[in-house]
Amino acid sequence: MLKYAAKRLLEVIPTTFGVLLLTFALFNVIGGSPAETILGKNATAESIAEFNHRFGYDKPLIAGSGKDFFDSQFFNFIGNLAKGDLGYSLELKEPVAEVLKRGVGPSLSLTVPILLGGTIVALMLALVAAATRGRAPDTAILAASTLLMSVNYVIWVIAGQFLLSFKAGAFPVWGYGGPEYLVLPVIIGIVSSLGMDVRFFRTAILDEIYKPYVLTARSKGVSRTGILVRHVLRNALIPIVTYISLSIPYLFTGSLLLESFFGIPGLGSVSINAIHSADMAVVRAVVVLGALVYQFVNLFADLAYAFLDPQVRLK
Repeated sequence: MLKYAAKRLLEVIPTTFGVLLLTFALFNVIGGSPAETILGKNATAESIAEFNHRFGYDKPLIAGSGKDFFDSQFFNFIGNLAKGDLGYSLELKEPVAEVLKRGVGPSLSLTVPILLGGTIVALMLALVAAATRGRAPDTAILAASTLLMSVNYVIWVIAGQFLLSFKAGAFPVWGYGGPEYLVLPVIIGIVSSLGMDVRFFRTAILDEIYKPYVLTARSKGVSRTGILVRHVLRNALIPIVTYISLSIPYLFTGSLLLESFFGIPGLGSVSINAIHSADMAVVRAVVVLGALVYQFVNLFADLAYAFLDPQVRLK
């Protein structure tokens, strides 16, 4: 297990380097001159030169020459990231790290309950559906899941705000003043993804439920619940872990729609505001953060595979 973990950690290094190189190219090469993007097309040559000198855009792009080989935009970008320096927001007049630090808390307070609550509810319903395949509970769960998948995400948001907030007055419509402001968006986040989650989890469980080891467990007198929980669910967790791991990066980058509709000052709102105001330093930081989180989530998922299935380590 340790050898497998060390191998995967080593594989992360070149992949992460490639991700950072691609991000740098998107914002500094393909995206054109950062000075013209931020200052506008009507900026004078003097103001552009001053901007480039202030933020180091007048240095060589990838690498310098001789003793100044590492004195370039790319290596400075990597060095600043290693020090936790994500740049400076010209729009907000403060370091980008401070902007993101303020947004991480609200985003996690919204997205973590959605992921945990949605996963637990979906797994419970999927186990019931798989255990009663072809019977009334399974049919009802599948019908409800199909209905949930058929409704657009925005419809859930608008209907929830209108019926539960505006008409019933059960929840606040807008703001981030306490836990009561998060209840409705969390419910909407869980309900909107529940249909797809239940159907996927049910399929993963059914792929295992008719395998020979299940018949062996039954012949030994293991209860139906014990087979489902101790044997089937453990083996079905590999595709389920893959499915869930794809959602984890969004925990840190925020939910754009929910934060926008409910006025939650998370990273989703920060990203939208930065795009509207052409605050490229913030946009680039959010992209880098999302890419790096995705990398380490993949690493965690691979280690989880190895823990759940010894064949992964052997291969």
